[in-house]
Amino acid sequence: MLARLSSASLRGLDATAVEVEVDLTRGIPCWSMVGLPEAAVREARDRVRSAVINSGFEFPLRHITVNLSPADIRKDGSYFDLPIAIGLLIASGQLQLDRQSNKQLVLSGSPAVVQNQLLLPFMIGELALDGRLNPVNGVLPLVLYARSHGFSSVLLPKENINEIVAVDGIDFLPAATLLNVVEHLKGSTPIQTPRFDPGRAETPPENMPDMSDVRGQQQARRALEIAASGGHHLLMSGSPGVGKSMLAHRLPGILPPLTMEQALEVTRIYSVSGDHTRAAMSRQPPIRRPHHTASDIAIIGGGSNPRPGEISKADFGILFLDELPEYKRIVLETLRQPLEDGQVCIARAADTVEYPARFQLIAAMNPCPCGYLGHPSKACQCSPSQVRRYVGRISGPLLDRFDLRIHVPPVERQELIHMQAGESSAVIVKRVEQARTIQYKRLGHGRVNARMNTREIESCAKPDEAGARLLDQAMSSFSLSARSYHRILKVARTIADLNRSEAVTAPHIAEALQYRGETSL
Repeated sequence: MLARLSSASLRGLDATAVEVEVDLTRGIPCWSMVGLPEAAVREARDRVRSAVINSGFEFPLRHITVNLSPADIRKDGSYFDLPIAIGLLIASGQLQLDRQSNKQLVLSGSPAVVQNQLLLPFMIGELALDGRLNPVNGVLPLVLYARSHGFSSVLLPKENINEIVAVDGIDFLPAATLLNVVEHLKGSTPIQTPRFDPGRAETPPENMPDMSDVRGQQQARRALEIAASGGHHLLMSGSPGVGKSMLAHRLPGILPPLTMEQALEVTRIYSVSGDHTRAAMSRQPPIRRPHHTASDIAIIGGGSNPRPGEISKADFGILFLDELPEYKRIVLETLRQPLEDGQVCIARAADTVEYPARFQLIAAMNPCPCGYLGHPSKACQCSPSQVRRYVGRISGPLLDRFDLRIHVPPVERQELIHMQAGESSAVIVKRVEQARTIQYKRLGHGRVNARMNTREIESCAKPDEAGARLLDQAMSSFSLSARSYHRILKVARTIADLNRSEAVTAPHIAEALQYRGETSL
Protein backbone atom coordinates (compact mmCIF):
# COMPACT_ATOMS: atom_id res chain seq x y z
CA MET A 1 0.00 0.00 0.00
CA LEU A 2 1.15 3.50 -0.82
CA ALA A 3 0.71 6.70 1.21
CA ARG A 4 1.52 10.23 0.10
CA LEU A 5 1.90 13.30 2.30
CA SER A 6 2.99 16.83 1.58
CA SER A 7 6.05 18.34 3.22
CA ALA A 8 8.70 20.92 2.37
CA SER A 9 12.46 21.35 2.40
CA LEU A 10 14.31 24.47 3.49
CA ARG A 11 16.28 26.34 0.85
CA GLY A 12 17.82 29.46 2.30
CA LEU A 13 15.06 31.32 4.13
CA ASP A 14 12.32 29.78 2.00
CA ALA A 15 10.87 26.32 1.58
CA THR A 16 10.28 24.21 -1.52
CA ALA A 17 7.65 21.52 -1.97
CA VAL A 18 8.56 17.93 -1.12
CA GLU A 19 6.22 14.95 -1.40
CA VAL A 20 6.79 12.14 1.09
CA GLU A 21 5.84 8.74 -0.38
CA VAL A 22 5.83 5.61 1.76
CA ASP A 23 5.30 2.28 -0.02
CA LEU A 24 5.02 -1.18 1.56
CA THR A 25 5.51 -4.25 -0.65
CA ARG A 26 6.13 -7.94 -0.17
CA GLY A 27 9.68 -9.13 0.06
CA ILE A 28 12.59 -9.34 2.45
CA PRO A 29 11.97 -6.82 5.30
CA CYS A 30 14.17 -3.80 4.73
CA TRP A 31 14.06 -0.02 4.59
CA SER A 32 15.09 1.97 1.52
CA MET A 33 15.10 5.79 1.40
CA VAL A 34 15.59 7.65 -1.88
CA GLY A 35 15.41 11.26 -3.02
CA LEU A 36 18.87 12.63 -2.13
CA PRO A 37 18.46 12.56 1.67
CA GLU A 38 21.28 13.97 3.79
CA ALA A 39 22.54 12.23 6.94
CA ALA A 40 19.89 13.66 9.28
CA VAL A 41 17.14 12.45 6.94
CA ARG A 42 18.64 8.98 6.42
CA GLU A 43 18.86 8.49 10.19
CA ALA A 44 15.07 8.91 10.36
CA ARG A 45 14.86 5.17 9.73
CA ASP A 46 16.05 4.29 13.23
CA ARG A 47 14.15 7.10 14.94
CA VAL A 48 10.87 6.24 13.22
CA ARG A 49 11.20 2.51 13.93
CA SER A 50 11.75 2.99 17.67
CA ALA A 51 9.12 5.74 17.95
CA VAL A 52 6.47 3.62 16.20
CA ILE A 53 7.15 0.57 18.38
CA ASN A 54 7.39 2.52 21.65
CA SER A 55 4.12 4.31 20.85
CA GLY A 56 2.29 0.98 20.84
CA PHE A 57 2.13 0.36 17.11
CA GLU A 58 3.52 -2.50 15.04
CA PHE A 59 6.47 -1.88 12.78
CA PRO A 60 5.58 -3.60 9.48
CA LEU A 61 7.89 -6.41 8.40
CA ARG A 62 7.71 -5.48 4.74
CA HIS A 63 9.94 -3.97 2.10
CA ILE A 64 9.58 -0.28 2.98
CA THR A 65 10.46 2.37 0.40
CA VAL A 66 10.43 6.03 1.34
CA ASN A 67 10.74 8.50 -1.53
CA LEU A 68 11.26 12.24 -1.06
CA SER A 69 10.22 13.85 -4.31
CA PRO A 70 11.54 15.64 -6.36
CA ALA A 71 14.56 13.39 -6.42
CA ASP A 72 17.06 15.97 -7.72
CA ILE A 73 16.87 18.31 -4.67
CA ARG A 74 18.89 17.53 -1.56
CA LYS A 75 16.87 17.21 1.64
CA ASP A 76 18.28 17.97 5.05
CA GLY A 77 16.78 18.24 8.52
CA SER A 78 14.97 16.02 11.00
CA TYR A 79 11.51 17.57 10.46
CA PHE A 80 10.61 14.81 7.94
CA ASP A 81 10.34 12.27 10.79
CA LEU A 82 6.69 12.95 11.58
CA PRO A 83 5.27 12.79 8.02
CA ILE A 84 7.33 9.64 7.34
CA ALA A 85 5.98 7.96 10.50
CA ILE A 86 2.38 8.93 9.71
CA GLY A 87 2.80 7.74 6.13
CA LEU A 88 4.12 4.42 7.44
CA LEU A 89 1.11 3.96 9.72
CA ILE A 90 -1.32 4.85 6.92
CA ALA A 91 0.37 2.53 4.41
CA SER A 92 0.36 -0.36 6.90
CA GLY A 93 -3.33 0.12 7.69
CA GLN A 94 -2.78 0.96 11.36
CA LEU A 95 -4.11 4.49 10.90
CA GLN A 96 -7.55 4.50 9.36
CA LEU A 97 -8.69 7.98 8.42
CA ASP A 98 -12.42 8.53 8.62
CA ARG A 99 -13.70 11.55 6.74
CA GLN A 100 -16.90 11.67 8.79
CA SER A 101 -15.32 11.51 12.27
CA ASN A 102 -12.37 13.83 11.64
CA LYS A 103 -13.34 17.34 10.62
CA GLN A 104 -9.72 18.22 9.98
CA LEU A 105 -9.68 15.87 6.98
CA VAL A 106 -11.68 16.96 3.94
CA LEU A 107 -11.77 16.18 0.25
CA SER A 108 -9.34 18.32 -1.70
CA GLY A 109 -7.31 18.44 -4.87
CA SER A 110 -4.28 19.62 -2.90
CA PRO A 111 -0.98 17.72 -3.23
CA ALA A 112 -1.22 16.89 0.49
CA VAL A 113 -3.24 13.72 -0.15
CA VAL A 114 -3.11 10.05 0.74
CA GLN A 115 -4.71 7.27 -1.23
CA ASN A 116 -8.22 8.03 0.01
CA GLN A 117 -7.83 11.72 -1.02
CA LEU A 118 -8.13 13.10 2.51
CA LEU A 119 -6.33 16.37 3.21
CA LEU A 120 -3.95 16.14 6.17
CA PRO A 121 -2.56 18.97 8.28
CA PHE A 122 0.94 20.05 7.37
CA MET A 123 3.30 18.10 9.67
CA ILE A 124 6.65 19.10 11.16
CA GLY A 125 8.59 17.30 13.84
CA GLU A 126 11.55 15.20 14.89
CA LEU A 127 10.79 11.94 16.68
CA ALA A 128 12.55 10.79 19.82
CA LEU A 129 12.98 7.05 20.34
CA ASP A 130 10.11 6.98 22.84
CA GLY A 131 7.72 8.73 20.46
CA ARG A 132 8.07 12.28 21.78
CA LEU A 133 8.13 15.16 19.32
CA ASN A 134 11.33 17.16 19.61
CA PRO A 135 11.61 20.79 18.44
CA VAL A 136 13.29 21.44 15.10
CA ASN A 137 14.97 24.37 13.36
CA GLY A 138 13.38 26.32 10.54
CA VAL A 139 9.77 26.00 11.72
CA LEU A 140 8.80 29.56 10.77
CA PRO A 141 9.66 29.30 7.04
CA LEU A 142 7.90 25.92 6.90
CA VAL A 143 4.75 27.33 8.51
CA LEU A 144 4.77 30.29 6.11
CA TYR A 145 5.09 27.80 3.23
CA ALA A 146 2.13 25.79 4.54
CA ARG A 147 -0.02 28.91 4.82
CA SER A 148 0.86 30.12 1.32
CA HIS A 149 -0.03 26.69 -0.13
CA GLY A 150 -3.53 26.58 1.32
CA PHE A 151 -3.09 24.40 4.40
CA SER A 152 -5.59 25.26 7.12
CA SER A 153 -3.57 23.77 10.00
CA VAL A 154 -0.09 22.62 10.91
CA LEU A 155 0.97 19.92 13.38
CA LEU A 156 4.23 20.74 15.11
CA PRO A 157 6.14 20.11 18.36
CA LYS A 158 4.73 22.11 21.25
CA GLU A 159 8.20 23.54 22.04
CA ASN A 160 8.16 25.37 18.67
CA ILE A 161 4.85 27.14 19.25
CA ASN A 162 6.34 30.38 20.62
CA GLU A 163 8.29 30.87 17.42
CA ILE A 164 5.24 31.25 15.20
CA VAL A 165 2.70 33.05 17.39
CA ALA A 166 2.70 36.10 15.11
CA VAL A 167 1.66 34.10 12.01
CA ASP A 168 -2.05 34.38 11.31
CA GLY A 169 -4.27 32.67 8.76
CA ILE A 170 -3.44 29.12 9.83
CA ASP A 171 -4.27 26.98 12.89
CA PHE A 172 -1.47 25.60 15.06
CA LEU A 173 -1.81 22.13 16.54
CA PRO A 174 0.97 21.61 19.12
CA ALA A 175 1.60 17.93 19.84
CA ALA A 176 3.77 16.27 22.47
CA THR A 177 4.00 12.71 21.09
CA LEU A 178 3.42 10.64 17.98
CA LEU A 179 0.43 9.05 19.75
CA ASN A 180 -1.15 12.50 20.21
CA VAL A 181 -0.87 13.07 16.46
CA VAL A 182 -2.43 9.70 15.60
CA GLU A 183 -5.34 10.23 18.02
CA HIS A 184 -5.94 13.67 16.51
CA LEU A 185 -5.98 12.33 12.97
CA LYS A 186 -8.39 9.58 14.01
CA GLY A 187 -10.64 12.18 15.59
CA SER A 188 -10.69 10.46 18.99
CA THR A 189 -8.74 13.16 20.86
CA PRO A 190 -8.46 16.33 18.76
CA ILE A 191 -5.62 18.70 19.53
CA GLN A 192 -6.92 22.13 20.46
CA THR A 193 -5.56 25.22 18.77
CA PRO A 194 -4.10 27.49 21.47
CA ARG A 195 -5.56 30.95 21.84
CA PHE A 196 -2.88 33.60 21.71
CA ASP A 197 -2.95 36.96 23.38
CA PRO A 198 -2.46 39.56 20.59
CA GLY A 199 0.35 41.10 22.62
CA ARG A 200 2.12 37.81 23.22
CA ALA A 201 4.38 38.29 20.22
CA GLU A 202 5.53 41.57 21.70
CA THR A 203 8.61 40.95 23.83
CA PRO A 204 9.45 43.56 26.48
CA PRO A 205 12.35 45.85 25.53
CA GLU A 206 15.72 44.86 26.87
CA ASN A 207 17.58 47.05 29.34
CA MET A 208 20.25 48.75 27.26
CA PRO A 209 23.23 50.84 28.44
CA ASP A 210 22.25 54.50 28.44
CA MET A 211 23.93 57.35 26.55
CA SER A 212 23.83 59.47 29.71
CA ASP A 213 26.78 57.39 30.96
CA VAL A 214 29.01 58.97 28.31
CA ARG A 215 30.93 62.07 29.44
CA GLY A 216 31.97 64.54 26.77
CA GLN A 217 32.56 63.15 23.26
CA GLN A 218 30.01 65.49 21.70
CA GLN A 219 31.08 64.76 18.14
CA ALA A 220 30.95 61.00 18.71
CA ARG A 221 27.50 61.29 20.32
CA ARG A 222 26.29 63.31 17.36
CA ALA A 223 27.76 60.79 14.90
CA LEU A 224 25.96 57.95 16.71
CA GLU A 225 22.66 59.83 16.51
CA ILE A 226 23.12 60.38 12.77
CA ALA A 227 24.13 56.75 12.26
CA ALA A 228 21.07 55.52 14.18
CA SER A 229 18.72 57.86 12.28
CA GLY A 230 19.86 56.93 8.77
CA GLY A 231 21.27 53.42 9.24
CA HIS A 232 24.76 54.61 8.27
CA HIS A 233 27.99 52.64 8.72
CA LEU A 234 30.34 54.14 11.30
CA LEU A 235 34.08 53.76 11.97
CA MET A 236 35.56 55.13 15.19
CA SER A 237 39.30 55.51 15.66
CA GLY A 238 41.05 56.48 18.88
CA SER A 239 43.47 55.49 21.59
CA PRO A 240 42.63 52.70 24.05
CA GLY A 241 40.16 53.66 26.74
CA VAL A 242 38.67 56.75 25.08
CA GLY A 243 35.20 55.16 24.94
CA LYS A 244 34.84 53.65 21.45
CA SER A 245 33.38 50.35 22.66
CA MET A 246 31.32 52.15 25.29
CA LEU A 247 29.72 54.30 22.60
CA ALA A 248 29.07 51.34 20.32
CA HIS A 249 27.37 49.38 23.11
CA ARG A 250 24.97 52.29 23.63
CA LEU A 251 23.94 52.58 20.00
CA PRO A 252 21.23 49.85 20.24
CA GLY A 253 19.55 51.90 22.99
CA ILE A 254 18.82 54.75 20.57
CA LEU A 255 17.57 52.59 17.69
CA PRO A 256 13.82 52.49 17.03
CA PRO A 257 12.08 49.12 17.53
CA LEU A 258 11.66 46.84 14.55
CA THR A 259 8.39 46.80 12.67
CA MET A 260 6.39 43.55 12.82
CA GLU A 261 7.49 42.71 9.26
CA GLN A 262 11.14 43.26 10.16
CA ALA A 263 10.81 41.24 13.38
CA LEU A 264 9.26 38.38 11.39
CA GLU A 265 12.16 38.46 8.91
CA VAL A 266 14.78 38.43 11.69
CA THR A 267 12.97 35.60 13.49
CA ARG A 268 12.96 33.59 10.27
CA ILE A 269 16.75 33.96 9.99
CA TYR A 270 17.34 32.82 13.55
CA SER A 271 14.88 29.96 13.06
CA VAL A 272 16.75 28.61 10.03
CA SER A 273 20.16 29.01 11.70
CA GLY A 274 19.01 27.24 14.88
CA ASP A 275 20.19 30.14 17.03
CA HIS A 276 18.00 30.39 20.14
CA THR A 277 19.88 33.23 21.82
CA ARG A 278 17.25 35.71 20.62
CA ALA A 279 13.60 35.72 21.68
CA ALA A 280 11.15 34.96 18.88
CA MET A 281 9.49 38.05 17.38
CA SER A 282 11.62 40.39 19.50
CA ARG A 283 11.22 44.02 18.41
CA GLN A 284 14.72 44.91 19.59
CA PRO A 285 17.14 45.32 16.65
CA PRO A 286 19.72 42.51 16.75
CA ILE A 287 23.33 43.29 17.62
CA ARG A 288 26.12 40.86 16.81
CA ARG A 289 29.64 41.15 18.21
CA PRO A 290 31.81 38.43 16.62
CA HIS A 291 35.35 38.02 17.94
CA HIS A 292 38.21 38.96 15.62
CA THR A 293 39.20 35.27 15.36
CA ALA A 294 35.92 34.49 13.54
CA SER A 295 36.30 32.87 10.12
CA ASP A 296 34.90 34.23 6.88
CA ILE A 297 32.25 31.47 6.84
CA ALA A 298 31.15 32.39 10.37
CA ILE A 299 30.77 36.03 9.34
CA ILE A 300 29.32 35.64 5.83
CA GLY A 301 27.59 32.28 6.20
CA GLY A 302 28.02 29.05 4.30
CA GLY A 303 29.24 25.57 5.01
CA SER A 304 28.52 22.36 3.12
CA ASN A 305 24.86 22.89 4.05
CA PRO A 306 24.71 26.72 3.88
CA ARG A 307 23.50 28.52 6.99
CA PRO A 308 23.19 32.26 7.73
CA GLY A 309 26.27 34.00 9.10
CA GLU A 310 26.74 36.93 11.45
CA ILE A 311 25.89 39.54 8.82
CA SER A 312 22.51 37.89 8.20
CA LYS A 313 21.81 37.50 11.92
CA ALA A 314 22.44 41.25 12.18
CA ASP A 315 19.74 41.96 9.56
CA PHE A 316 17.96 45.24 10.42
CA GLY A 317 20.44 45.57 13.29
CA ILE A 318 24.09 46.15 14.09
CA LEU A 319 27.27 44.23 13.34
CA PHE A 320 29.95 45.57 15.72
CA LEU A 321 33.56 44.77 14.86
CA ASP A 322 35.89 45.86 17.65
CA GLU A 323 39.62 46.09 16.90
CA LEU A 324 38.87 46.12 13.17
CA PRO A 325 42.46 45.67 11.87
CA GLU A 326 42.80 42.46 13.91
CA TYR A 327 40.26 40.66 11.72
CA LYS A 328 41.59 38.52 8.91
CA ARG A 329 41.93 40.31 5.61
CA ILE A 330 39.67 37.82 3.82
CA VAL A 331 36.94 38.39 6.43
CA LEU A 332 37.00 42.16 5.95
CA GLU A 333 37.07 41.96 2.15
CA THR A 334 34.06 39.63 2.02
CA LEU A 335 32.02 42.37 3.71
CA ARG A 336 32.33 44.71 0.73
CA GLN A 337 29.64 43.22 -1.49
CA PRO A 338 26.99 42.69 1.26
CA LEU A 339 27.51 46.27 2.45
CA GLU A 340 26.47 47.48 -1.00
CA ASP A 341 23.75 44.98 -1.92
CA GLY A 342 22.12 44.24 1.44
CA GLN A 343 22.26 40.53 0.75
CA VAL A 344 24.83 37.76 0.37
CA CYS A 345 24.84 35.00 -2.23
CA ILE A 346 26.45 31.76 -1.06
CA ALA A 347 27.39 29.47 -3.94
CA ARG A 348 28.29 25.85 -3.31
CA ALA A 349 28.54 22.84 -5.58
CA ALA A 350 25.25 21.45 -4.28
CA ASP A 351 23.22 24.66 -4.23
CA THR A 352 23.21 28.45 -4.29
CA VAL A 353 21.24 30.38 -1.69
CA GLU A 354 20.77 34.04 -0.84
CA TYR A 355 20.41 35.50 2.63
CA PRO A 356 19.48 39.08 3.55
CA ALA A 357 22.28 41.20 5.05
CA ARG A 358 20.80 44.67 5.62
CA PHE A 359 23.03 45.27 8.61
CA GLN A 360 24.61 48.44 9.93
CA LEU A 361 28.38 48.10 10.33
CA ILE A 362 29.86 49.76 13.39
CA ALA A 363 33.63 49.36 13.80
CA ALA A 364 36.28 50.56 16.21
CA MET A 365 40.07 50.57 15.92
CA ASN A 366 43.25 51.99 17.35
CA PRO A 367 45.34 54.37 15.21
CA CYS A 368 48.44 52.13 15.51
CA PRO A 369 49.52 48.82 17.10
CA CYS A 370 50.34 50.40 20.47
CA GLY A 371 47.27 52.63 20.21
CA TYR A 372 48.80 55.98 21.16
CA LEU A 373 49.57 57.60 17.81
CA GLY A 374 48.42 61.20 18.12
CA HIS A 375 47.72 60.95 21.86
CA PRO A 376 48.23 64.33 23.57
CA SER A 377 50.18 62.97 26.56
CA LYS A 378 51.42 59.45 25.71
CA ALA A 379 54.15 58.80 23.16
CA CYS A 380 53.62 56.29 20.37
CA GLN A 381 56.16 53.41 20.38
CA CYS A 382 55.46 52.25 16.82
CA SER A 383 57.69 52.80 13.81
CA PRO A 384 56.24 54.33 10.63
CA SER A 385 56.41 50.96 8.87
CA GLN A 386 54.48 49.29 11.71
CA VAL A 387 51.80 51.95 11.50
CA ARG A 388 51.54 51.53 7.71
CA ARG A 389 51.23 47.75 7.99
CA TYR A 390 48.62 48.06 10.73
CA VAL A 391 46.48 50.61 8.91
CA GLY A 392 47.01 48.80 5.61
CA ARG A 393 45.01 45.84 6.88
CA ILE A 394 41.91 47.86 6.03
CA SER A 395 41.64 48.30 2.28
CA GLY A 396 40.65 51.55 0.64
CA PRO A 397 37.44 50.11 -0.91
CA LEU A 398 36.24 48.91 2.52
CA LEU A 399 37.16 52.21 4.17
CA ASP A 400 35.24 54.06 1.46
CA ARG A 401 32.08 52.19 2.40
CA PHE A 402 31.90 53.79 5.85
CA ASP A 403 29.51 56.74 5.73
CA LEU A 404 30.90 58.21 8.95
CA ARG A 405 34.55 58.11 10.03
CA ILE A 406 35.42 59.93 13.24
CA HIS A 407 38.35 60.29 15.60
CA VAL A 408 37.44 59.81 19.27
CA PRO A 409 39.83 61.91 21.41
CA PRO A 410 40.70 61.11 25.03
CA VAL A 411 38.77 62.90 27.77
CA GLU A 412 40.91 64.69 30.35
CA ARG A 413 40.59 63.59 33.96
CA GLN A 414 39.25 66.92 35.22
CA GLU A 415 36.66 67.02 32.47
CA LEU A 416 35.67 63.45 33.26
CA ILE A 417 35.12 64.24 36.94
CA HIS A 418 33.33 67.57 36.67
CA MET A 419 31.48 67.18 33.38
CA GLN A 420 27.73 66.72 33.69
CA ALA A 421 25.89 63.76 32.20
CA GLY A 422 24.69 64.19 28.64
CA GLU A 423 21.30 63.49 27.15
CA SER A 424 19.78 60.11 27.94
CA SER A 425 18.97 57.50 25.31
CA ALA A 426 15.25 58.11 25.86
CA VAL A 427 15.62 61.71 24.70
CA ILE A 428 17.81 60.88 21.70
CA VAL A 429 15.64 58.01 20.48
CA LYS A 430 12.67 60.36 20.09
CA ARG A 431 14.63 62.46 17.58
CA VAL A 432 15.81 59.29 15.85
CA GLU A 433 12.25 57.98 15.54
CA GLN A 434 11.06 61.29 14.11
CA ALA A 435 13.82 61.19 11.49
CA ARG A 436 13.00 57.57 10.68
CA THR A 437 9.32 58.43 10.24
CA ILE A 438 10.27 61.06 7.65
CA GLN A 439 12.43 58.54 5.81
CA TYR A 440 9.76 55.83 5.83
CA LYS A 441 7.24 58.24 4.30
CA ARG A 442 9.72 59.31 1.63
CA LEU A 443 11.26 55.95 0.70
CA GLY A 444 8.68 53.40 1.75
CA HIS A 445 8.11 51.63 5.03
CA GLY A 446 11.24 50.15 6.55
CA ARG A 447 13.79 51.88 4.27
CA VAL A 448 16.33 54.38 5.56
CA ASN A 449 18.58 56.93 3.90
CA ALA A 450 21.61 54.61 3.91
CA ARG A 451 19.68 52.30 1.55
CA MET A 452 18.84 54.95 -1.05
CA ASN A 453 19.80 54.11 -4.61
CA THR A 454 21.35 56.58 -7.05
CA ARG A 455 18.05 57.74 -8.48
CA GLU A 456 16.61 58.35 -5.01
CA ILE A 457 19.73 60.28 -4.00
CA GLU A 458 19.33 62.57 -7.01
CA SER A 459 15.66 63.22 -6.24
CA CYS A 460 15.66 63.28 -2.42
CA ALA A 461 19.15 64.44 -1.42
CA LYS A 462 20.01 66.97 -4.10
CA PRO A 463 21.68 69.94 -2.34
CA ASP A 464 20.83 73.57 -2.90
CA GLU A 465 23.14 75.81 -4.91
CA ALA A 466 25.41 76.71 -1.97
CA GLY A 467 25.58 73.10 -0.82
CA ALA A 468 26.43 71.92 -4.34
CA ARG A 469 29.30 74.40 -4.57
CA LEU A 470 30.68 73.30 -1.20
CA LEU A 471 30.48 69.64 -2.14
CA ASP A 472 32.14 70.31 -5.49
CA GLN A 473 35.04 72.06 -3.74
CA ALA A 474 35.42 69.11 -1.34
CA MET A 475 35.40 66.62 -4.22
CA SER A 476 38.17 68.58 -5.96
CA SER A 477 40.29 69.23 -2.86
CA PHE A 478 40.18 65.74 -1.37
CA SER A 479 39.84 63.67 -4.57
CA LEU A 480 36.73 61.94 -3.27
CA SER A 481 35.31 58.97 -5.17
CA ALA A 482 31.83 58.80 -6.66
CA ARG A 483 30.87 56.44 -3.82
CA SER A 484 32.04 59.03 -1.28
CA TYR A 485 30.02 61.69 -3.11
CA HIS A 486 26.82 59.67 -2.78
CA ARG A 487 27.49 58.70 0.82
CA ILE A 488 28.07 62.34 1.80
CA LEU A 489 24.69 63.20 0.28
CA LYS A 490 23.03 60.36 2.18
CA VAL A 491 24.48 61.57 5.48
CA ALA A 492 23.53 65.17 4.66
CA ARG A 493 19.96 64.02 3.94
CA THR A 494 19.83 62.36 7.37
CA ILE A 495 21.16 65.51 9.06
CA ALA A 496 18.46 67.51 7.26
CA ASP A 497 15.82 65.04 8.45
CA LEU A 498 17.04 65.43 12.05
CA ASN A 499 16.67 69.19 11.57
CA ARG A 500 13.26 68.68 9.91
CA SER A 501 14.46 70.45 6.80
CA GLU A 502 12.96 69.70 3.40
CA ALA A 503 16.09 70.84 1.55
CA VAL A 504 19.71 69.71 1.88
CA THR A 505 21.62 72.93 2.48
CA ALA A 506 25.26 73.96 2.80
CA PRO A 507 25.36 73.52 6.62
CA HIS A 508 24.12 69.94 6.21
CA ILE A 509 26.80 69.25 3.60
CA ALA A 510 29.46 70.88 5.80
CA GLU A 511 28.56 68.69 8.79
CA ALA A 512 28.51 65.55 6.63
CA LEU A 513 32.00 66.41 5.34
CA GLN A 514 33.28 66.52 8.93
CA TYR A 515 32.70 62.78 9.19
CA ARG A 516 34.76 61.82 6.15
CA GLY A 517 38.43 60.97 6.64
CA GLU A 518 38.94 62.46 10.11
CA THR A 519 40.44 59.25 11.37
CA SER A 520 44.19 58.74 11.29
CA LEU A 521 43.86 56.37 8.36
